Order: sequence, then structure tokens, then C-alpha cells
Amino acid sequence: MIRTPQFWHQPPGLMAYGLWPLGRLYGAATAWRQSRALEAAHPPCPVICIGNINAGGTGKTPAVIALAEHLKERGRRVVALSRGYGGTVAVPTLVDPKTHGAAEVGDEPLLISAFCPVVVVRKRVAGLALALAQKPDVILMDDGFQDPSVRKDFSIVVVDAALGFGNGFCVPAGPLREPLVKGLARADLCLSIGEAAAQRRFTALGPDHAHLRVEGEIKPLLTGMPWQGLRVFAFAGIAHPEKFFTTLRDLGANILGCEALSDHEPLSLPLMKRLAAKARALNAQMVCTEKDAARLPAQYQRDVLALPVRLELKDWSKIDEKLLNLEL
Repeated sequence: MIRTPQFWHQPPGLMAYGLWPLGRLYGAATAWRQSRALEAAHPPCPVICIGNINAGGTGKTPAVIALAEHLKERGRRVVALSRGYGGTVAVPTLVDPKTHGAAEVGDEPLLISAFCPVVVVRKRVAGLALALAQKPDVILMDDGFQDPSVRKDFSIVVVDAALGFGNGFCVPAGPLREPLVKGLARADLCLSIGEAAAQRRFTALGPDHAHLRVEGEIKPLLTGMPWQGLRVFAFAGIAHPEKFFTTLRDLGANILGCEALSDHEPLSLPLMKRLAAKARALNAQMVCTEKDAARLPAQYQRDVLALPVRLELKDWSKIDEKLLNLEL
């Protein structure tokens, strides 16, 4: 539940250069794992990986949901494969939103399960049999771009356009899981997520990846909820909580208080009691993200509003071309 260090997204300084040798070792370890790719399992149906080169949140979950919906519109049966970060299940498990909670299978798989079947497993290759038992036309891997155990037929690297690839160093000196050039060389597409100004900055500062580039933006799903003027106390346990707070303000909500939690932070009863007390003191409605809502204790599920969001792609043509090549 560690938050992203600020220096990762600043020009390299003393901290980044001091940790650079460790980053080189981290990158070398990733390269060694990739060298074992010849041993990868190859399922009988196409595997599409929605991953990233950056550590931390970049928008993979909305991307998985958007692609699952897009494939379903093309008449394809989709099954997602996830490690279920934050969950406790130790064996391959088909997520059942009626019986499983986020503490068992992870908040992101629980959210994705509303759109397609999801298999959660610690080691992705161990979950292939259960995923294939669902008779999919395609398997969507939620993360796993650096995992060589399963062969990918189509890899999409997701990046936050506002943050880009940070200072260009590998963990712990920077945000990269592997050297950028090597990562982009393995990717089929780079999906940059952000509003227009962030996309322009990313284009100006990013590497030469125009041939890979697809742009998207995460937008609130308007369900008729009257956000304008609503007095709210907002909290978010996602990679970049400030983006959620900005979205609420843009919808016209009157944010009287907010609290940024760590990504995937468990919403324990003591924590929720503290947040609820703050909201009551402000006479405000508690609001969170969809991902946070998946982790809410049962007794708070009716008291907290969730703001759903969806990824909208500027142009699906590059993805559709690849899907056509895969006969999807």
C-alpha cells in the first residue's frame, strides 16, 4: 500500500541517481525473466494483455473493461485473467460477485466481473485451465506484461498521459518495471490515457511511439445523479486520488472535505467510522470511486455514493486491425 514517490515523476535528482544502480539491477532481473519466454504456455485461443511499463496505477482496469465490452459487441466471449491484487484466494477461482468480496478476490477483479467472467489466481499460468473451461474466444490478461509464463498474442501498454514514463529510471529509482525502449519494443500498442492537454504534453515529451499510439480518456458515467452543488466528503484509495477529486469538482460537486488513501487500502470498520464521522460533521454525503465501493463493508454500502467512470477511446481502428488479424 505504498504511495508512488514524488521524485519518480520529477527530473532525475540526487535520490533518483542514488538509487539508479538498484534500478539497473531491477531492469536486468525483468530482462532475465523475459529471456525465459520460450517456456511460455500458449492457450488455444488468443491472449490479449492489458499491462504497463510503469509500476502503479495507469488505468488498466478501465482499459480491460472497455476492451471486454468492445469484444462482446463483436460477438466474442471474453474471460479475464487476474492475479487479484489485495485478495487472499490461493487457488484458481472464478469470481462470483454474489458470494466473493474484495478481501478474497481483489477489488479490480470484482469490478471487472460485472462485464465478463474473471479468473483470479496467484500465478497466471495456473489459471489457464479454469479460464479455458469458460469456453472463451479470447482471454484478457489484467496486467502481466512482464510475466513470461503465458504467451501474449496482443499486448497493450497503458500509460497515464499526465505522468508519462516519469524520470525514465527503473524501480526504485523511478517508476519503470523495465527499460522503456525494451518494453515498448515488445508492445503492440501504447494506450495513453488522459485529457487533451495531457495528451499533447505526452506527445511532446514521450519517446518516438507514434506508430504504437492510441489515445483514450476516462470520463464519468452520467447516470442522472445530480452532482451539481451536492455537499460531499470524498475519499479514494486509488493510485492518483486527486484525479477523482478533480472529476467531482468538474461535475459541480461541492467538496467540503476529502481524504486520499493508499491504493487498494482496506476499508476497515475503524477507518470507515472515522470517515463517516468527518462526513457527518460537515453535513456531507460520502462519495468514493467504483473501485473503493467494491471494498466497502456491508454496513456502509448504502451510505456511500460511488462515481462510475468509463474509458472512451478516440479511435478504435488500430485495435480493430489487430483483432481482425487474430480473427476476433
